[in-house]
Amino acid sequence: MILFLDTSALVKLYVEEVHSAAVRERVDEAEIVAACRVAYPEAVSALNRRMRAGDLSKGAYGIASRALRRDWDRLAVVDFREVEAGRLAAKYGLRGFDAIHLSAAVAIASAPAGPDVLFSSFDAVLNHAAAAERLQVF
Repeated sequence: MILFLDTSALVKLYVEEVHSAAVRERVDEAEIVAACRVAYPEAVSALNRRMRAGDLSKGAYGIASRALRRDWDRLAVVDFREVEAGRLAAKYGLRGFDAIHLSAAVAIASAPAGPDVLFSSFDAVLNHAAAAERLQVF
């Protein structure tokens, strides 16, 4: 099984949040863990915002951002399809980056004879769109 992480799921690997343990468990079970190319800068931005807001110490930010950088090279990094992302944004009323993540996951799922894709996001609208596109949603 390929586990596709959007940024909200990816960040849970580096910051203890509700459902962090469940995401880690799914990562351990997956044959391949994938993310869209845009997830890296989005995750760095999310970690940095939390530090600036005082929710994450500078030390914890450093540890999390270094771990993200180390792990990024182990992920299957997926590009997105611009036109497909636009179609998904219009069809489901998605924000731009959510449509980008979904288009990348759909591209993986549409590969011939590929393994099942489990889509992981913690955005209800994005999960609804992923399910409508026939992805399994975690």
